[in-house]
Amino acid sequence: MPAVFLNDRSLLLVSGAEAQSFLQNLITTDITSLGADEARPGALLTPQGKILFDFMIWQDGDGYMIETDAGQRDGLLKRLTMYKLRAAVTLATSTEEGVTVSWSEDAEGSQGVRDSQGVRDSRFAKAGVTLIRRPGKHGDGNEALYDALRISHGIVTSGSDFALQDAFPHDVLMDFNGGLSFRKGCYVGQEVVSRMQHRGTARRRVVTVSAATTLPETGTEITAGGKPVGALGSVEGGSGLAIVRIDRAGAAMAAGTPLLAGETPVSLVLPAWSGLVFPTSGDEASA
Repeated sequence: MPAVFLNDRSLLLVSGAEAQSFLQNLITTDITSLGADEARPGALLTPQGKILFDFMIWQDGDGYMIETDAGQRDGLLKRLTMYKLRAAVTLATSTEEGVTVSWSEDAEGSQGVRDSQGVRDSRFAKAGVTLIRRPGKHGDGNEALYDALRISHGIVTSGSDFALQDAFPHDVLMDFNGGLSFRKGCYVGQEVVSRMQHRGTARRRVVTVSAATTLPETGTEITAGGKPVGALGSVEGGSGLAIVRIDRAGAAMAAGTPLLAGETPVSLVLPAWSGLVFPTSGDEASA
């Protein structure tokens, strides 16, 4: 049961009598249905519906803990403070530094993980993996193990897999992993993402990428017939992640056109837990 310390993660505490309503009216996650031991993904969007900050969120006593990239923490805190106004909410950074993740992919090991202190990551639960997130350092496993797990299950992280203010929640599968609500009412950027959902216009999606040899570096363009379909994100050996135009990739695969990452032949697979398939015509992918 690996336990990996992620020292590039930081934590914010949101507490106070109006903490729930404050966050519920601001972020993409429906926190009113959040389980006591569950961590869900979430985002604070731009008014245009793109991801400004991304994070994990879970209950912490009467308030909420937000886990985000260390480089985003101060900016997120400043933005939340701007929205706070007169709300009965307290915003603070946590004294804990970093987060430890531990996991098991078998039933016997999973029971042991559930019994440990921490919260279950709903993104991995969708993929059949029990992964626990716990503030602070509680393990010294190689971080490459966690990256390999993320890649194999199609779970992205900002910075490595997409740039903030460049991706919509649909692009990173937040409409399938519990991080995007279409029922809870208004929040920043909600009109745009709701329109994408109802019109079925999401074309960019996360895929896992595999090659018979080592993949080229992050950022390498993926092409079909000389035309771009996306770019590599996280890479571990011959496996990686990418956000691609699945309509273009699907048409290429249907026509037998090779897909290349740089000069390296690759194959693309949509995460099984998403239920998505590659479209082979002008139609949108569907579950």
